[in-house]
Amino acid sequence: MEAGRHGRALRSAVVVNPVKVDDLDTFRRTVVDALAAAGWPEPLWLETTVEDPGRGQTEQALAKGVDLVFACGGDGTVMACVSALVGTDVALAVLPQGTGNLLAANLGLSTDLAAGIEVAVERGRRLLDVGEVDGQHFAVMAGMGFDAQMLAATNETTKRRIGWPAYVVGAARHLRDRPMRVSISLDGQPPLRRRARSVLVANVGRLQGGVRLLTEAEPDDGYLDVAVLTPHRLRHWVRLGWAVVRRRDRVPRMEVFRARRVTITSNRAQPRELDGDLIEPGRELSVQIRRRALWLCVPQPESTPDLAEDASGAAERGERLIEEGRGE
Repeated sequence: MEAGRHGRALRSAVVVNPVKVDDLDTFRRTVVDALAAAGWPEPLWLETTVEDPGRGQTEQALAKGVDLVFACGGDGTVMACVSALVGTDVALAVLPQGTGNLLAANLGLSTDLAAGIEVAVERGRRLLDVGEVDGQHFAVMAGMGFDAQMLAATNETTKRRIGWPAYVVGAARHLRDRPMRVSISLDGQPPLRRRARSVLVANVGRLQGGVRLLTEAEPDDGYLDVAVLTPHRLRHWVRLGWAVVRRRDRVPRMEVFRARRVTITSNRAQPRELDGDLIEPGRELSVQIRRRALWLCVPQPESTPDLAEDASGAAERGERLIEEGRGE
């Protein structure tokens, strides 16, 4: 795709979860006017439903010949759009709303609508790897154990009121739960056996709130990073959390491996998640990588491990674009 604002106008679609947007009319007007100010035609507007959280709408947009799809909603909406776009030449852009989502956090977008629009308009693109689990795809990470327990225990009302810190409340409820016994197979090698609280299979490294857990995870290196967390006591959690916040190279009670195919098998059924969205609990999580499968709009297209480069600059430029669209 051409870099910069001044290529041909792109045809776009907005796949939006209306439940996640406080004022849908104002939101739509802001997006349409900002894109018009950038010289783009009015986007196709598609709302998700309970029955279809976004995949069908994205496929409909592809059939209409769009160049780019804006995903606006929670983690489930974004994941559904990702699954439909994998293997196509159509790019995904994230318009964060509500409490944001994992992919937005990794892009440094938080809940900044202006930055999300500007990132798409400036046409910075990265061709990313994605992970695949039972026909579903994720751009950030899959997990089994504590991370999914935390998501399940986080109250939606609290999330809307205080944002990502609500996950801390959900996490606190499960810090003392017993570990799971897991067998972890990496690229068909003899399995590793651990007493773990959580196993994460990550393409990029940021968690909710923008905390960077895996500092060396790269989204297009052909590998998934596998983090095995083994804290058994409260003091272990404290040491692990402190090391992550301080961005230490070595994190206690965490082992990191790299692989293209990962199978995690637990001694009992566990909660599981993809890109922050809960999926059916199970005893196994089998993940494989699909290399260079998703075009993603990013604050800058250069090949750096961190997708959030220049996010603050994009936010400032985006605010000016929205003002231009409003005629201010």
